Amino acid sequence: MLKVQPRVESSRIMAWFSPLIAISLTLLISSLMLFWLHVSPVKAFNVFLLQPFSDNYNLGELMVKATPLLLCAVGLAICYRANIWNIGAEGQLLIGAVASSAVAVHASEDAGMAMLGLALLAGIIAGMCWSAIPTLLNRLFHTNIILTTIMLNYIGLYVLLWAVHGPLSDPDGFGFPESIIFPDSVMLPLLFDSGRASVSIIAAIVIAFITAILLFKTLPGFKIRVFGEDASAAQYAGFNRNKIVWGVMLFAGALAGFAGAAEVTGPIGQLIPSVSPGYGYAAIIVAYLGRLNPIGIIVSSFFMGALYMGSDLAQIELGLPTAVTGLFQGILLFSLLACDFLIHYQIKVRRKRPTVTTTASAITPALALSNETVPPQTSHQKNDNGAA
Repeated sequence: MLKVQPRVESSRIMAWFSPLIAISLTLLISSLMLFWLHVSPVKAFNVFLLQPFSDNYNLGELMVKATPLLLCAVGLAICYRANIWNIGAEGQLLIGAVASSAVAVHASEDAGMAMLGLALLAGIIAGMCWSAIPTLLNRLFHTNIILTTIMLNYIGLYVLLWAVHGPLSDPDGFGFPESIIFPDSVMLPLLFDSGRASVSIIAAIVIAFITAILLFKTLPGFKIRVFGEDASAAQYAGFNRNKIVWGVMLFAGALAGFAGAAEVTGPIGQLIPSVSPGYGYAAIIVAYLGRLNPIGIIVSSFFMGALYMGSDLAQIELGLPTAVTGLFQGILLFSLLACDFLIHYQIKVRRKRPTVTTTASAITPALALSNETVPPQTSHQKNDNGAA
């Protein structure tokens, strides 16, 4: 019989090595899957993991994929540090993209940088407002944040579809669900002359470093970490629960909204239904792969971005479907959770104790002995008082 019990002390070294173990397990399991698809694993991993770093153009495209993952994952990591299970980064990203596009479509060619700032600010505020909905429901009615954030993801998607088919659709787009191409005045500056990478990747990395400093070197970050470890101890110490919950949720919504705004004003340049191929959901894996540390998330976001970009390359060069990326992500998440589980818990085999069965054959002699009569004393024997 198997018994799961917590470890007395979890290994901090293994906690940092578990992402490497999870990646190794993912590569091993994925190799078996690729063999089944009659594809060479060596060639496939070369496409997925090496080609995104092969030249400047591919490196720029990798930055495009990594930026929204990094922004969303940093916000989610802060929530998870506080033990607040926000799953709504996808919806917050989409709403941020819609709000930013609503500003960008009204910009003129000669508009200054203020219009770009207004478009980005609209995305940030929209993401914060979208994350405020499940937070308010949780604070007032004690609803489950996991469920409400997931449901709002779907509502955000349909708001996006309504926008590109309705008020934000291109009047000269022949009915295609997309907005007009934004003017250059509301487009983020590019990092390179060729490619689509914009300065948003630099902003995302700077935000990650600042968040790390706030999380580990300031009093608010200390409160967040204590609250996540033991909410009752945090309340006993006088930490305000409402402020912490509202703070981490609004911060995550702001970063996700900024990610959506940076997508439409950066590499995409317009609002389209496929503005996000699931960045908000993949950011959950990125956050845990980076050990909920903003510095580690920078590395894990580029790794996950390589998988996204490798999916596009594999579809062209190997004929693999884009769903392979989803399989890789699922295997990676499962392996990571399994490693983390074994770090904090141990599985022991508990042997079942044999039960003592009392049969009739064993009872009968005992009863017979107990029922034997003691022979009467004779006259020459002494009594209890020693008399003859």
